[in-house]
Amino acid sequence: MTEKQLNVDQSEIDKFSEIAAHWWDPEGQFKPLHAINPLRLSYIETQAEGVFGKRILDVGCGGGILAESLAVRGAEVTGIDMASASLEIAQLHSLETGVKVDYQCISVESLADEQPGSFDIVTCMEMLEHVPDPESVIHACARLVKPGGKVFFSTLNRNLKSYLMGIVAAEYMLQWVPKGTHQYQRFIKPSELIRMADQAGLFTRSATGLHFDPFNQAFVLSDRNVDVNYILQCEKS
Repeated sequence: MTEKQLNVDQSEIDKFSEIAAHWWDPEGQFKPLHAINPLRLSYIETQAEGVFGKRILDVGCGGGILAESLAVRGAEVTGIDMASASLEIAQLHSLETGVKVDYQCISVESLADEQPGSFDIVTCMEMLEHVPDPESVIHACARLVKPGGKVFFSTLNRNLKSYLMGIVAAEYMLQWVPKGTHQYQRFIKPSELIRMADQAGLFTRSATGLHFDPFNQAFVLSDRNVDVNYILQCEKS
């Protein structure tokens, strides 16, 4: 195994493997991902000026929630993840729905060695905070996208508000996600993510925050702040 392939936290793989069977239960342990998926999909489509006919890579695809949605919109989608249990669920769901997605158990760094400059769009959503070296992932995403292509990252900001909302509230009070899903020290400030993207040759075009509206009991996208969850849209020069 090469050094690049070691950018994996086995405890994180085990954590998601244990609950892999729940990926496609909209009321289960991945309920928040189902709730925010239409927002993520809409944001990607808008910022990328559509996805139909484009080749898209979804890094850290898990059970395929976003990957399938992109494929339904007419994109040619490849989904990669290092948790084989999650990929098995993704592949099974793809067979059930008839939505074609190419799922592969491979690290993003290894795929970048094999297929540099192959994708029009690369998405890496809610994944950077689960790996030991997020900068390595960002550089690999930059290598995989074509010049002028789009790269989308989403993660959690690192501050007191994000700790209270992303861990205390989401994991313990509201129980939106299983306890221990997140580690605060792995949260990434937008300034840090923008710097890493810039060093990888990616220019940040826009950023938006993902917020929970308690009055409507729904998630919304708004650029009024990026205090907790946020999405960064970059372009390869």
